[in-house]
Amino acid sequence: MELQVGYSLSSLSIITSKESRQLARTYYAEGRQVANALSVIFVLIVMIMYMLIKFDFLTFIGLIVGSILAANLLGSLWTMKRRAESKSRKRSSSSKRTTVAQASQRTSNQVRSDAEILTSSFDEMNGFEFERLLALYFRDQGYEVREVGVGGNDGGVDLVIIDKRGEKTAVQAKCYSEHNLVPVQIVRELVGAKRNHDCILSLLVTTSDLTPPAKREAEQFKVDYWHGALLEQKLRTWGKWQPSKKKQRQVRKVSTQTEAKREITQSKSQVAAARPVKAVDSSVTCHCGAPMVKRKNKLGIEFWGCSRFPQCRHTRSV
Repeated sequence: MELQVGYSLSSLSIITSKESRQLARTYYAEGRQVANALSVIFVLIVMIMYMLIKFDFLTFIGLIVGSILAANLLGSLWTMKRRAESKSRKRSSSSKRTTVAQASQRTSNQVRSDAEILTSSFDEMNGFEFERLLALYFRDQGYEVREVGVGGNDGGVDLVIIDKRGEKTAVQAKCYSEHNLVPVQIVRELVGAKRNHDCILSLLVTTSDLTPPAKREAEQFKVDYWHGALLEQKLRTWGKWQPSKKKQRQVRKVSTQTEAKREITQSKSQVAAARPVKAVDSSVTCHCGAPMVKRKNKLGIEFWGCSRFPQCRHTRSV
């Protein structure tokens, strides 16, 4: 009997050591490790109880089997708990990323006129105005444009552009600030949503750039994308988008203020230079060798003071 117990313990320890060496970073592997460790502990406790209490052999075997089953059950519960925690963390992180993306995107529902949009920079546009700018651009390039994302329920596609051959392209527009990169989820949404509009090609246009995972996903699923620098180059080549006027006015205003301050400073210096200078009598010299100047004290009495005042404070009576 003792040989059987020893054999079972040795086999359990061998299994435990093998699984610990082959541990994969999965919650199932963690659960198996917990179950194996608890099995060894429970079997040792049963053996100690058997040696102290001396109960019958069938009870001993039943306790051994029950301990192993209990350990496996606890391991399964551990795996379920870890998976539930992982899902909750993923949901919270996904909701945070969505909140940040929505906060960084201009979400105003007010759309200005086309003339105002064509003179606005990316920073001054909301998401709807950015989509409108792209629609104007693609129409001038010879595409038929369908603005399917009007109202905010785009489902991953903002524009559907159709070339002269009838080939459809799904366009997703993201007006993001420069520091906010487009995440990989946006690329996946576009890949899935283009089928809903019977599009063969897909294009992601953003004022910022894509994250490295998003770029890899775009290359894998053949999603073309325009980052901010490329988009600005294309729009400036187009010629109708001229966003620098307001900035130029601001620069001119700043330069005008600077010139005005400079002129005021120059006029003050000229006024100071035009003030009458007290007569210097070269015949009366100070002990330092500099000529002396007539001055008045607080009582109105004149005296000779050194012209190098305050370096020299020597005085003489008139």
